[in-house]
Amino acid sequence: SHHFGSRELSMAATLAPYLNCIRATLDAALCVTNFGSQVVERHNKPEVEARWSKEVVLNPILIARNEKEQCLIETSVNSVRVSIKIKQTDEMDVLLTKKFTSFLMRRADSFIVLRRKPIEGYDISFLITNFHLEFLKKDKLIDFIIGFMEDVDREISALKISMNARGRIVAFNFLKNFTQ
Repeated sequence: SHHFGSRELSMAATLAPYLNCIRATLDAALCVTNFGSQVVERHNKPEVEARWSKEVVLNPILIARNEKEQCLIETSVNSVRVSIKIKQTDEMDVLLTKKFTSFLMRRADSFIVLRRKPIEGYDISFLITNFHLEFLKKDKLIDFIIGFMEDVDREISALKISMNARGRIVAFNFLKNFTQ
């Protein structure tokens, strides 16, 4: 059994409505269909990226827990782009987030829906097309994105704790040399 501290419990309680809102929005947004380009014959590019036809791209939806933690959901007739701004409270978080997300994006092929590069102002982006939904279950895909959002915070916190512990050991051993 895991014992939650009061801080962890309140963090989880405030995270739940944010993630539930993202889950419900993704459920509604992921109703995409095969749609050939109206500009280039025999092409089916993700309209959310190509933006060739304004009438097939919906207004973007920004869901924000605060100014440092946001999710932008952009929808079109045949694709959805989900961009996430990960909470970063200090320079260590910024560095760890950059390293962690670049590690994932270098392996974007393994994640299928992960973009190699996030859109500007965000840390990581996913692109889901109608083709993805032909072989991936919509609710499993939503679970993956929500799970990713829960896990990324946890991973970065664990990395930060680990780095701080190593820093203390290095400082202790360095200062020990001056006391002998």
